[in-house]
Amino acid sequence: MNQSKFSLADVLTILTALGFGFICFLGTNFYTLGNVPKSITVALIITILLFSTAFGAKILKRTSINFKTCFIWEIALLIVFTLLFVFFTYMPFSHYFTVSAKKSEIVSKVQTSITQAESMFPAYELYAAKRITRYESMLKSVIRAKIPHPTNYRNYGFANGNVSDEIKLTHKMGTMNANLFPTNYSDTTTQKGIKEVATNWLLQAKEATESWKPIGITNVVVDIETKSNEWLSILVEISKSRERCEESIDFPYDDLPESFDHIKQHFTTVEKPSGTSLFFAFLMWVLMMLSWFVTKRHTKFPGFKLLFGTSQASNNEL
Repeated sequence: MNQSKFSLADVLTILTALGFGFICFLGTNFYTLGNVPKSITVALIITILLFSTAFGAKILKRTSINFKTCFIWEIALLIVFTLLFVFFTYMPFSHYFTVSAKKSEIVSKVQTSITQAESMFPAYELYAAKRITRYESMLKSVIRAKIPHPTNYRNYGFANGNVSDEIKLTHKMGTMNANLFPTNYSDTTTQKGIKEVATNWLLQAKEATESWKPIGITNVVVDIETKSNEWLSILVEISKSRERCEESIDFPYDDLPESFDHIKQHFTTVEKPSGTSLFFAFLMWVLMMLSWFVTKRHTKFPGFKLLFGTSQASNNEL
C-alpha cells in the first residue's frame, strides 16, 4: 500500500517545529534584551534544523532502495536531531520559562520605575509653580518698597519707561511662565511636548508590563532608564532659565528609576532548565518524532539481516 507523501503527522511535525522555534525566539529575545533580528534568525535556524532532520529521518525510513545506506543515514539523522533538540532545549527554549517564572518580581520592579518616571513631571510643575509664586511675591514687595528702596526697584527693571508697575509685573510673570513651561515641555495640540511624549511612552510601557508582553517588556527594561535620564536632562535645562535678580536652584529630582542592571540579569542569566520547560520540550520532541514513529518501512526492508550480513545470518541458522 502506498503511503501518503504528506500526512497529518507531518503537519504536526511542522507545526511543532514552528512552535518550538517561536519559544526559542522568545527565549533569545529575553537573552539579547530585545534584539529581534538576531532572535528571528536564531529561531529560523533552529526550526529548519529540527524539522529537516526529523522529516529527513522519516523519508529515509520509508525508502524502497539502498536500504543499508539509508538506514545508516536515518539513524545518524535521528541522533543529530536528538542532540540538537537537547542543546536547543537547554538554551534558548528553557530560557523563556526561566525568565517567565520571575514575572512577578520583574513586573513589580518595572512598574515601580515607571511610577518614578511618571512622578518626574508633577514634581517639575510643583517646582516651577513654587518659583513663580516666590518670584511674584518678591516683585510685589519690590513695588511696594520702591520709594524707600529705589535701587531694588531699578534692579528688578521697574524704573524704565512709562508703563505701570502692574502691567510690568504681569509681563514679567508671563515671561517667567513661558520660560519654565515652553512648548517643548508641553504641547497638547501637536502632542510633541516632552510631557506628552513621555506620558504616552510610559502608558505603553505600563500596558506591556502589566500584560507581560515578552517582546515589549524587554524594550521597557532597556529603554526606561535611558529615557528617564534624557527627560530629566531636558527638565533641568529648562529650569536653568532665570528672571531678573531671581535666586533659585535647578530642578532637583533624585527619585529617578534605579539602575536596571539587576533586572537585566534576570533576562541574561542562563539557568538549568525547569521541570516545566523539560515537560513541554519532551512533549514537543514526541510530536516532532510522531511522523517518524507512524511511518512504516517498505515491505522489502530486510531487517537485521541487512545489518549483520548474509554470512552471519547463515551461521545463526546453523
